[in-house]
This record gives sequence, structure tokens and C-alpha cells, in this order.
Amino acid sequence: MHAAAVKPEEIIAAAVAAMRQQATPLDFLDDVPAAVYTTDGAGRITYFNRACVSLAGRTPVTGQDQWCVTWKLYGEDGEYMPHDRCPMAVAIAERRAVRGVEAVAERPDGSRISFRPFPTPLLDEQGEVVGAVNLLLATTDRRQAEYLRTQAQRCRRLARSIDDSAAAVTLLRLAEDYEEKAGSLDRLH
Repeated sequence: MHAAAVKPEEIIAAAVAAMRQQATPLDFLDDVPAAVYTTDGAGRITYFNRACVSLAGRTPVTGQDQWCVTWKLYGEDGEYMPHDRCPMAVAIAERRAVRGVEAVAERPDGSRISFRPFPTPLLDEQGEVVGAVNLLLATTDRRQAEYLRTQAQRCRRLARSIDDSAAAVTLLRLAEDYEEKAGSLDRLH
């Protein structure tokens, strides 16, 4: 299953249903090609799948790590984001699903990965948060593909604007190379 085949809302709904049944193990989430984790009502990690370890570059500590499986977190603007202000913390505090944001996880080795979170609180009959589920979709490859396409467009514009045919041919080849690399990234997902 490719990440493009991941339907976040369907996975979240299945995880929420399993959490409501409490006796149902969440092992089915290990086969999901995106990071998925759950928390208790206070935001402490209760479960994470294998993809979480891959995305975060670390193994979360259940019952100890709170709100987030990542080591460090940054907003789209590059500003450091304390875990108690991450999308999952907001979802739990405000008792609502958070959508439409991106963040950047920094791994212990210093590498970074962009992702879209889908934190969703689980409320009881009285409206109290008893748990939450989050799905993290990596977006780094998508951003890299967009950057490569932008570079290809620049090369093509420059090639059209110069009188040196040898340089224009070189720029057009470079544009094709950028587009091929962007296409490769698209095929990965």
C-alpha cells in the first residue's frame, strides 16, 4: 500500500472504533504505511505503529511521552513548537479534530521530515476526552517534487531568454532531469 492510498479519515475512524471497544487490539495499524499513534485522555502515548518509529527516528515511550512521538517539533514557519502546543495537544485541549496544518519533525540524528497531522480526540458520553488518535502523513517528498518542478520551470524560462544555443540545450536537459526526479518522487507515493 502506498502513502497516496492512505485515506486518513478511514484509518482514524477504524482506530477510534477499536479504541471505543477497548478489547480490540490496535495491531491492524502496524500495516498502515503512515505513522499512527494513540494517547490517553491526558495525551500520554498508549500505542504507536512501526511507521511512527520510522518517521520520528526514535522509539516513543508509551505512558511517558506526551502528545507527540517526535523528538523535536517545528511549525511550518520553522519556529520551534513545544510538544504541549503541538496539534495533538490542541486537539485534546479543545476537544476537536485538528486538520489542515503541517509541521516538521526533527529526529535525534538531526534530520527533519515534514508531515501533516490528523489528531482526533475520543470523547465519552459526557464530552470528556478519554483518548485520541493521530495519523502523520509525510510530505517531505511532495515538497521536494514541487521544488524540483519549480527549478525545471526556471531552467526552461532561462533557456528561452538566452541567445546561446549550447547553453539553452544544457538548461533544457537540466529541466528534464529535474522533472524526471520530481516524477520519481511522485511514484514513491
